[in-house]
Amino acid sequence: MAEVITMPRLSDTMTEGKVAKWHKKVGDKIKEGDILAEIETDKAVQDFESEVEGTLLYVGVEEGAAAVVDSVLAIIGNEGEDISGLTGGAAAPSNGSEEKKSEEQPKTETVEAAAAEVPAGVEVITMPRLSDTMTEGKVAKWHKNVGDTVKEGDLLAEIETDKAVQDFESEFNGVLLKQGVEEGGAAPVDSVLAIIGPAGTDVSAVGAPKSAAPATEKPAEQKAEAKTEEKTAAAVSSSSSDRVAISPLAKKMAQDKGVDINAVQGSGENGRIVKKDIENYQPAAKPAASAPAASAAAQVAVSFVQGEDTETPNSQVRNVIAKRLSESKFSAPHYYLMVEINMDKAIEARKEINSIPDTKISFNDMIIKATAIALRKHPQVNSSWAGDKIIHRGNINVGVAVAIPDGLVVPVLKNTDQMSYTQISAAVKDMASRAKNKGLKANEMEGSTFSISNLGMFGIETFTSIINQPNSAILSVGAIIEKPIVKNGQIVVGNTMKLSLACDHRVVDGATGAQFLQTLRTYLENPLTLLL
Repeated sequence: MAEVITMPRLSDTMTEGKVAKWHKKVGDKIKEGDILAEIETDKAVQDFESEVEGTLLYVGVEEGAAAVVDSVLAIIGNEGEDISGLTGGAAAPSNGSEEKKSEEQPKTETVEAAAAEVPAGVEVITMPRLSDTMTEGKVAKWHKNVGDTVKEGDLLAEIETDKAVQDFESEFNGVLLKQGVEEGGAAPVDSVLAIIGPAGTDVSAVGAPKSAAPATEKPAEQKAEAKTEEKTAAAVSSSSSDRVAISPLAKKMAQDKGVDINAVQGSGENGRIVKKDIENYQPAAKPAASAPAASAAAQVAVSFVQGEDTETPNSQVRNVIAKRLSESKFSAPHYYLMVEINMDKAIEARKEINSIPDTKISFNDMIIKATAIALRKHPQVNSSWAGDKIIHRGNINVGVAVAIPDGLVVPVLKNTDQMSYTQISAAVKDMASRAKNKGLKANEMEGSTFSISNLGMFGIETFTSIINQPNSAILSVGAIIEKPIVKNGQIVVGNTMKLSLACDHRVVDGATGAQFLQTLRTYLENPLTLLL
């Protein structure tokens, strides 16, 4: 009997999992305890072991894909067993690609059918996207009417975007056969704006889909240039009466090539300079005196390289971090308390502790220890909001924020107040190392009652953090700075560190948070008090 393996819930906050890697493929023999796959949760990447034996008959989630908890992850059963009743007739993923292809075929045929509706020589002009935020455009004025002859570079219309009114020129020659938008009317981006083609052509059957490509396609580079120029057209539409009549595309080409547009003879409407005029332009010999300046201008234009935007798909960890922090910031009323600590005695104490053989602790270890002891004296800070009640946590589990390539994780030191400096130091180093290699288990990042974020090693003097819910507070630790301080009425050189405490006002009142910081300051400025 085949067994359906579902996407497991590997943490209490997990809603979906991503298959980072499959260790078995369809047809492989599976034994109990074998690793089926690596599952990326909202907190870590974990090995997922099989609890049944048999043959892997079906994989429900492709490698690199995500699925919600309790959806079908895999099916294990006897070799050759019919599992169509469990998969809804689906076969192994190898056949899934064929199904995907078969699903795509009707779409391709539809596109081809739409393209077939466009008669030969006819060009469908769509509403251009003239700004990054533009979703629709309004035709402020038509410069050509149906039946008018249109040449490349002629103004078709003035398009009003969400930012400006811009000239829109034709890239094609022919007759304006149809206006898709009336003057004064608006239409979404990529809807039909106009149709140009041979005179007398019947275009009544021509549809509006963007995918219905024109019969004569322009090279991709020219289309990209046209889109770029459409965005800069507003700058060209100057009201100056003595401007040079030039299309936006031609102007950009002239700038890129270092061509003086005042020396170009236009062949467009009313002497307007169009693209082909720049392409065919041959500069005349210039006086020697002006040559260096022109050469320098051309060199600057040619050497400029346009930057290119790139995209990085969010990982599962990044998506969950964004969701959790947004929920915390927008649901919990944050307020912040800041205090400056004199770290002179802490520095001396650390030197003495590190002089002991095989012992090496950091200031962060000392702060974690002091925070845990302070939380024992102020249990309200070690509490959580639960809607109609406040939960006072019995254990003190300090979460330590660790930066990883995908974002931020918070491994937890359980019962921190009962740990020694060396135990804290060893645990933090171990978990920070495994966090960066995605080796932490989900249970090592659960159950925190308070969190600490330290950016002092990056030279940050002070900052505030977003509370890591369900905690009610988080401590932000800055760098230790050497500066003049007043001590016993004298200005001396001292070492100070700023701490910022973000509190959830539903749980921690201002006075409570201030008292906690006073206690923490006492422990850090007098490290021996931690031994009492």
